Amino acid sequence: MSEFFPEIPRILTALTEWMACLVYVLILKKKIKGFRLPLFLVGALVIQASFLMATGNLDIFFWVPSMIVAILLMILLIHQTTDVSLYEAGYFGIKAFVAAELVASFHWQVHYYLIREDNVYSLAGMSLLILVYGLSFFLIWFLEKRHMPEEGKLYIKAREFWSTATIGFAVFFISNLSFVSIRTPFSGQYAAEILNIRTLVDLGGFAILFAYHVQINELRVKHELEAMQNIFQNQYTQYQQSKESIELINYKYHDLKNQLIAIKAETDPEKREAYIDDMQSGIKTFEAQHKTGNQVVDTMLTTKHMYCIKNNITLTSVADGHLLDKMDVADICTIFGNALDNAIEYEMKVKDIEKRLIHLTLHEQNNFVLIQIENYYEGNLELADALPHTTKKDKQNHGYGLKSIRHTVQKYDGIVKLNHKNHWFQLTVLIPKLK
Repeated sequence: MSEFFPEIPRILTALTEWMACLVYVLILKKKIKGFRLPLFLVGALVIQASFLMATGNLDIFFWVPSMIVAILLMILLIHQTTDVSLYEAGYFGIKAFVAAELVASFHWQVHYYLIREDNVYSLAGMSLLILVYGLSFFLIWFLEKRHMPEEGKLYIKAREFWSTATIGFAVFFISNLSFVSIRTPFSGQYAAEILNIRTLVDLGGFAILFAYHVQINELRVKHELEAMQNIFQNQYTQYQQSKESIELINYKYHDLKNQLIAIKAETDPEKREAYIDDMQSGIKTFEAQHKTGNQVVDTMLTTKHMYCIKNNITLTSVADGHLLDKMDVADICTIFGNALDNAIEYEMKVKDIEKRLIHLTLHEQNNFVLIQIENYYEGNLELADALPHTTKKDKQNHGYGLKSIRHTVQKYDGIVKLNHKNHWFQLTVLIPKLK
């Protein structure tokens, strides 16, 4: 032990790094579940402790590389136990490392101030260790949990990762500078100075990373709200346009009556056949019209049905539109527009035209309004965060249609459920009967 500064036992360094990783493992969505998770975590602790103990007596030249390896082990632990990308694992790994440095330094400073001895394994030392580590990591968990999305994903990209890495490197360099050399303007010479510098720099670094994390999360929420608002507006705009189109269809229906008169008077067989073909085309379009008792539901179903007819998709429905008479027009557009758009988008990928099937029901059940939209799907369908796995490259902008449905349904104290069985994907909306 140096006269000028006491070194933190390497076993405690390993423990803080592991516990810091554990904080984020608990917050993020797990990749490993069941009894395998605690076994994996214990194994990671053994590896982290063994590595730091083995490198404890290396020359100062090897100290920084060994710490880099320790950070990589932390990132690997988070990546292997949680459902995050490599960039996200790196982002949370660096945050965990700075948190570990802060807790380890703070505990060691309090330990020397209160106990004034190197032996951390005494009764007083162990009691203080449990108290400081427990409270510190609980506080970190509490703060981080409040600013973490429910699905546990921030969609960290390269820019956010490298920004975090730069901050983490700066914090580590300045806080540990005194351990490398005491002959710099930013170094301390005595134990109290060195521990004060390290703790305060680590605290400042963690505060900066936490503020950056809050900013990233707020930008994500803002982006999500803007995307959902655009969806709401687009669906409502589509409804207005569809309403005009259906009025034109009604005019076309009256024109068919005049064509019938012309057919009766036509003596040329070829012209008569042409008239009949034209009528059949018009009738097929008119067949897409739905009469549910609610004008908005009728318009949405008719518009989507017309699109389905053009793309060889069979859409059937049994709906009592009167149940939604008390619902806002924009909300009806959001629920039916997004749900049918998602179903149609998938059915377009089904090669067998006979299997392109969508079925919609809207009825009352036990004083609830029940909306179900089912569509045929092929292959294995997996859900992530209650959303189907996307095949799109832009995963960050995936799922806003379903999120907007959930957001709308929650306004009416309703719930949205997704289910899949026997090649049928089912979206269920359950809302208390509107009064």
